Parts: sequence; structure tokens; C-alpha cells
Amino acid sequence: MFYTVGEMAKKLGVAPSTLRYYDKEGLLPFVERSSTGIRVFKEADYEWLKVIECLKKTGMQLKDIKTFIEMAVQGDDTIDERLELIIKQKAVVEKQIADLSETLRTLEFKEWYYTTAKENGTTAVPRNMTLSELPKEYREICIKLRGE
Repeated sequence: MFYTVGEMAKKLGVAPSTLRYYDKEGLLPFVERSSTGIRVFKEADYEWLKVIECLKKTGMQLKDIKTFIEMAVQGDDTIDERLELIIKQKAVVEKQIADLSETLRTLEFKEWYYTTAKENGTTAVPRNMTLSELPKEYREICIKLRGE
């Protein structure tokens, strides 16, 4: 089965201009063209596009995604390089997750803080609590926020 740019874009949940841009940037060397020059996507191209989307979500630069695709097109001689690139990007994502987890803990603490303040009619109550008075799950984040 073949898809037009619009059909594939809809299937991916992106704008058709995104796919045209990817093609212009050399990310879609696998995409064929009809006899009239129109891009035609195959079912197999969907998997490539999902990989591009995944790598893009990790924050990988388009030039690096292009390099990855070029290596894949070259074949098995580039397995080591592709694996290295994936391992490196996985570490980037793990760091992003750790950073976001820290951000979530801070927001959870602040939610507790302001809920407590609202219940007491003042921020003085949670602000003046000693560490031992705080819920256990918020002590560590409170120490970081206070710079202790």
C-alpha cells in the first residue's frame, strides 16, 4: 500500500510540511517518487518515520538523525556506530527523565506547601516547620530548596 504525504502525515499525527521538510533535509532517502515526482510512502517507511520522531523527541539534532539514517542505509558495516549513537542518546534521555523526576518532586512539594498554607490561611505555617515536622517524602527536596 502507498500513501501520499498528506495520508502519511495524518497517520503519524504531524503536518504534511513536516514530512516535506524532512525530505528537504535529507532524512528520507528511502522515500520513492511517482513518475510525476510526487512522494509516495510505503508501509515500511512508517517505521523509519517513527524512528525519526523518536530520535527527535530525545532532542537529537536533525543533522545527527540524518547521519544515523545514512549509516543505516549503508548497512551492517555501521552497526557499531549506530549502536554507539543509540546508547549515547539513551543516556541523554535517562538524564532528562532524572531531571524531570526532580522537577516533579519539587512541584509535589510545592503543592503540599500551598495546600497546607491554604488550610492554615498563611504560608508561615509550612515555611516555619522544622524538617522533622515535614512529611518524610518532602524533607529531602525541602533541604535542597532551602540550600541546607
